[in-house]
Amino acid sequence: MSKAIQLPIIDLSSEDRVSTANSIRQACLDLGFFYLVNHGVEEELLKKVFEQSKKFFSLPVEEKKKFAVKNHRGYTEMYDEKLDNSLKAKGDSKEGFYVGTLAENHQNQWPSEEDLPSWRSTMEAYYEKVLSAGMKLISLVALALNLDEDFFQKLGALNEPMAFLRLLHYPGDVDSSREGVYGASAHSDYGMLTLLLTDGVPGLQVCREKSKQPQVWEDVPSMSGAFIVNIGDMMERWTNCLFRSTMHRVMLTGEERYSVAFFVEPNKDCIVECLESCCSESCPPRFPPIRSSDYLEERFRLAATASAENHRINI
Repeated sequence: MSKAIQLPIIDLSSEDRVSTANSIRQACLDLGFFYLVNHGVEEELLKKVFEQSKKFFSLPVEEKKKFAVKNHRGYTEMYDEKLDNSLKAKGDSKEGFYVGTLAENHQNQWPSEEDLPSWRSTMEAYYEKVLSAGMKLISLVALALNLDEDFFQKLGALNEPMAFLRLLHYPGDVDSSREGVYGASAHSDYGMLTLLLTDGVPGLQVCREKSKQPQVWEDVPSMSGAFIVNIGDMMERWTNCLFRSTMHRVMLTGEERYSVAFFVEPNKDCIVECLESCCSESCPPRFPPIRSSDYLEERFRLAATASAENHRINI
């Protein structure tokens, strides 16, 4: 049994922005994971998202495959992805559905209103609400990095951000006794920030020290109504490894599990390069500048077990 970790709690509604930013900074230095509460997404909408997600994933496989992923939008089958390529397993034991930016809604794939009433409107409402929470959080992250709170806005990073919503379903009937079988194998997220909503079923684990052997994994308990937020690799790169993008995975427990991940990524043309507040003569930049969409596409390609072309971001 893994022990449970106690994540810090960040209140997005707090009027003391300096204190909140300091708490975020400490959380990102220590672990790169925290709970986000009072985020402004209504409890009723959270429930609706899970209800509609379950309706889609309960469809016959052939129906779901009509929405097969294109341009990183749509349905991904079981084993379509393997986040840890060192494993011998054919892929991760989960299925998913991607919704991309609503500014390019013509590229998204939507079940018909006739087949799944209110499905599209629920996902669009959730997308808008969580994106709003994400933008507020990024302003606090800027303060936490000793930058102006509108730094990322001025940079253009949040002008048409590439945010992706992903519904996830981990079946409860997968044989997890074989070595290397996971719901989501060990990985770190690719982008700026991830806001994760879970249904309360356990399975998420984090590893504080990814280079240390043997790896020590700790359970992340869900907190009702809260998002579990984590820093992604792009933010770690931006901060010259000051803020941590922590490795995590999802274990199969024999119980069906649903979650909803919201990945906040910068504008596709944003150049990600070391922030001035995160480097010095004694700590020079560790990474060369890179265009955000080029970085993300390469990461998606490496994780795809099916055609990597389906995971291209159409730009």
